[in-house]
Amino acid sequence: MKAKFLLPLLAAMFVSSSLMAQFHIGFKGGANITKVDGHSFKDKFSYGYHLGAFAEIGLGQKFGLQPEVLFNQYSTTVDSNMNHVYQNIFNSDQSKVKLNYLSIPILLNYKLIGNFLSLQAGPQFSILMDQSRTLLQNGGKAFSDGDFAMIGGVQLNLSALRISGRYIVGLKDINDIDNQDKWKNQGFQVSLGFAL
Repeated sequence: MKAKFLLPLLAAMFVSSSLMAQFHIGFKGGANITKVDGHSFKDKFSYGYHLGAFAEIGLGQKFGLQPEVLFNQYSTTVDSNMNHVYQNIFNSDQSKVKLNYLSIPILLNYKLIGNFLSLQAGPQFSILMDQSRTLLQNGGKAFSDGDFAMIGGVQLNLSALRISGRYIVGLKDINDIDNQDKWKNQGFQVSLGFAL
């Protein structure tokens, strides 16, 4: 009778331990090197940062899923064209714009060299938490409440240390003023993380 219960219990323990071996959580942070594409912004990259947490879920020998929750700060510089396109809105004394997003990337990891090097790709959904209101004289809203982007990159796994580099390209127009000019986020992200 005891053997009848012992076998399913051992099988359950084996399955749960193998699943736990393929599941990690951790935290990360790093630099964002971003710009907003559009005629109203300078074609140069500015620096911001990101902080957050991630999970790694193994999906067999070669694949894994890596969902993340990040606080992302994107920065950009307004071009002189902004004053001509949006004459009644733009404050010409201000040229820097900071956009603070809560971002949720969901990445598929492909292990290229064992567990050491992984290729990453997937979507990123972002919610605008705050924008620099100095851009508009009336304090109105210039940027849409959300963004959708695609990510591609690589990640090095050195024991519990995670070093990653990514390229992010925005697919959604974030101009919330009108349809005169399309604005899209893009940039690079360099991270250092630690898996627990």
